[in-house]
Amino acid sequence: MSSAQEAGHFDLVIRGSAVLTPEGTIPAEVGVRGGVIAAVVPLGTGLDGDRLMELAADETLLPGLVDTHVHVNEPGRTEWEGFASATRAAAAGGVTTLIDMPLNSIPPTVSVDALDTKRAVAAPQAAVDVGFWGGAVPGNLADLRPLHEAGAFGFKCFLVHSGVDEFPHLEPAEMEAALAELKTFDALLIVHAEDPAAIADTPPGAQYAGFLASRPPAAENTAIAGVIDAARRTGGRAHILHLSSAEALPLIRTAKADGVRLTAETCPHYLTLKAEEIPDGATAFKCCPPIREDANREQLWAGLADGTIDCIVSDHSPSTLDLKDLENGDFGVAWGGVSSLQLGLALIWTEARTRGISLEQVLRWMSAAPADLAGLDHKGAIAEGKDADFAVFAAEDTFTVDPAALQHKNPITPYAGKQLTGVVRRTLLAGADVDPAAPAGRLLRRGEARNS
Repeated sequence: MSSAQEAGHFDLVIRGSAVLTPEGTIPAEVGVRGGVIAAVVPLGTGLDGDRLMELAADETLLPGLVDTHVHVNEPGRTEWEGFASATRAAAAGGVTTLIDMPLNSIPPTVSVDALDTKRAVAAPQAAVDVGFWGGAVPGNLADLRPLHEAGAFGFKCFLVHSGVDEFPHLEPAEMEAALAELKTFDALLIVHAEDPAAIADTPPGAQYAGFLASRPPAAENTAIAGVIDAARRTGGRAHILHLSSAEALPLIRTAKADGVRLTAETCPHYLTLKAEEIPDGATAFKCCPPIREDANREQLWAGLADGTIDCIVSDHSPSTLDLKDLENGDFGVAWGGVSSLQLGLALIWTEARTRGISLEQVLRWMSAAPADLAGLDHKGAIAEGKDADFAVFAAEDTFTVDPAALQHKNPITPYAGKQLTGVVRRTLLAGADVDPAAPAGRLLRRGEARNS
């Protein structure tokens, strides 16, 4: 905790009785210089800065959240979401870094030209730091290394139809070939793992039970087993996206114990919602894979606790209101995606605190672990040398979710009317308050630090 740079002048000094550091939540002063944390010292040291920020008695200084699973959709489907609205929502929820998925934008991020297009669109709009995943699709094996060299953080593939025709899925042999190619430059393959053979063709209609039955746990379990086998054979690094089926936890746990290079994530909707309480026709709850039963949810929490699941990220996958088929409530027609980018921290903290899970643990799952997944060594903690990205969090304050008050472009959420505990009162990026009117987010490249 002590610093060789305690002496000297700082751009910003933050003082508070609760600062969440890797050593725990402590009374501390944080000195920021050049957008980077230059000192973390005991409260009362008296650091000197151009600006002084004093936390209120009920506030905790958190490291900014890192969300590695966000569909921004711009360009091409900006009416679904865009970089301006997505990064405003991120900042409002304490997220200071997001990694954008390679779909549902047009063009998808499956070539360097497409990555350049997306970066050009994002640059003037990003209110927080933004990085980009590339995509692995049939026929672009030769594009993977150039995308990696251009700064893509890794590569996403689907094993089932992605929902958009311009981002086709890989067959198992193609997925293994991609893993083998990525192994040659130690890049990460992130996988939407559902087996199309296990997914029912029958349209589920308005009954949630029908939709849930159409995408059974077996679809995930079979696909995840295939990913594990391919990673075992190739030695490549694989990551399981948005784990919904708790039945797959033993597979993942065993693979990790065997030394397979495997990680996994889950999402707030799988940890806070349960199938038993989803009304028929309530297509705001539709996502793929689906929200499962309460017993399954409890097992996912256990998988987090024992380290089988590494991190919690949003899978923010918005669409326009008409695509959610709200008028008819048909789960077979509605777009599958939950919008929760702004709400993730409050959702997880509301649930975690009732389970005796500490705020420190929540931030490990939602900041440090996603930063580690993406190789963002300068993110995810309040420690010397890390980026000065912070969220000021009132852990006991409460609010009721109002879709119209969210920064997401389209006002729909399955959490409408839900009372949550934990309010983000202020978000700082590189030591400055996030100002959506003057976006100052940086476009990140793999392996590049803010001050490099």
